[in-house]
Amino acid sequence: MSSAIAKLQNFLLGVSVNQSPHSLTLGQVRIDILAGLTVALALVPEAVAFAFVAGVDPLVGLYAAFIVGLVTATIGGRPGMISGATGALAVVMISLVSQHGVEYLFATVVLMGLLQFLAGALRWGKFIRMVPHPVMLGFVNGLAIVIGLAQLEQFKTVNTSGVTEWIGGIELLVTGSLVGATMVLIWLTPKLTKIIPAPLAAIGLVTAIVIALDLDVSRVGDLASLSGGLPEFSIPSVPLSAETFMIILPYAVILAAIGLIESLLTLNLVGDITEQRGGASQECIAQGIANFVTGFFGGMGGCAMIGQSMINVKSGGRTRIGGIAAASFLLIFILFASGLIEQIPIAALVGVMFMVVIGTFAWNSIKTLFKVPVADALVIIVVTVVTVAEDLAIAVVVGVIMSALVYAWNAAKRIHASRRPSIREEGAIVYDIQGPLFFGSVTGFRELFDVAADPETVIIDFSSSRVVDQSALQAIEDVAAKYDEIGKRVMLRHLTRDCHRLLSKSGQLIIDSDDDPDYGIAVDYAVKPGVFQ
Repeated sequence: MSSAIAKLQNFLLGVSVNQSPHSLTLGQVRIDILAGLTVALALVPEAVAFAFVAGVDPLVGLYAAFIVGLVTATIGGRPGMISGATGALAVVMISLVSQHGVEYLFATVVLMGLLQFLAGALRWGKFIRMVPHPVMLGFVNGLAIVIGLAQLEQFKTVNTSGVTEWIGGIELLVTGSLVGATMVLIWLTPKLTKIIPAPLAAIGLVTAIVIALDLDVSRVGDLASLSGGLPEFSIPSVPLSAETFMIILPYAVILAAIGLIESLLTLNLVGDITEQRGGASQECIAQGIANFVTGFFGGMGGCAMIGQSMINVKSGGRTRIGGIAAASFLLIFILFASGLIEQIPIAALVGVMFMVVIGTFAWNSIKTLFKVPVADALVIIVVTVVTVAEDLAIAVVVGVIMSALVYAWNAAKRIHASRRPSIREEGAIVYDIQGPLFFGSVTGFRELFDVAADPETVIIDFSSSRVVDQSALQAIEDVAAKYDEIGKRVMLRHLTRDCHRLLSKSGQLIIDSDDDPDYGIAVDYAVKPGVFQ
């Protein structure tokens, strides 16, 4: 019995079976449940709004938030994360829904889930480690700005002519005051009590004030009716043909990529706060299963939500209970409490999200811009701007490419050599190569040698270097060929067995040593028969 309880505790805490059992206290359970309730309240307008963006019924967004949130909270890679319908995915769905209809969207979400599951099964989630810290800072800042800008839509209204315009006058004053009051309450509540999560207390108090004073402000019910039944299983009504597959495949690939990138970056961000590591591939699998199931239950699909995840962890949510509770409360709202939830003023939820923006934005990155290398500062700025102007996936790809190019350029400048007489070979000169030899540094490598002035025997020692790719191998052969053309002998030292095997022209010049390195080379190189077999 005690073993079963320990396993249940570790599951809820997200602890591996190979780790020591943790204790799950009633206090932590209470905190997680209340944090989940807060998250559920914040999920409602987001899910409805993103459903409108994608051009589908609000319940399609709410069902996605419930199913994706429940599955990922149960088997995801990081306890504390919250998933649901997101704007990053909704904007991609617009053209698909408008051109082919919502059933094609459901089929796309199913295929999206399969692709994400495959990525997890192949353990591709580990490649998130390739995202540099400046890109992470840009991602966080850009997403904070996007969340903040999205809240401004709540300060707009549609006039009698059907034109969208900013609210003004008394309505703006009241709405702004409620937003400000919510933010102040969230800041003040932790100083008075920690029994109730600050966002939940603020939403409750502001809602009570609005209902008591009967203030004429926008409420959740003004967005759409939340009332509905249980999501029903249904196979997407699309033709099972190659034509259908070719229609949904491009959308599924894009949605899967965006969903995984946003989820894995959120996983890292939550991990930094909760001091947890790993789980990237498990998160990919969980996202895949969640979207696969959602497509069969009338949901629009989803991924991790940084805003709601921050609400959860900042409210004290640390276990799987928080995410499970959030999804459960969301279903309860749909089935039984839609009338009550529809009375919540939008201003209160906007205030919560504004506090999320303040807490999410990496304010220290502003000072960092003046301390880090110019290239890193530029990456932070570019990723932030692209995240706001385009989308997260493009921003991350741009940031990674920029960082890779900067690294390649800096590494290329490190190639150099010291020239000394040989101790073993009388009259020979030794070139001690230092720095990585790869496509970016091969030009500098070739320029290190004075072929005409060097003696009859030249030794090139790679003990302080690393031969990385095929361009490096070709550069070594080119240098050896130049010496060979004028009748001089080249000897190569401290190359790996890969180099021995792959160098076709100068292989006979390699000197075997007991201390040769054993790293691998990233090439697909044709090997001549009989050379170093």
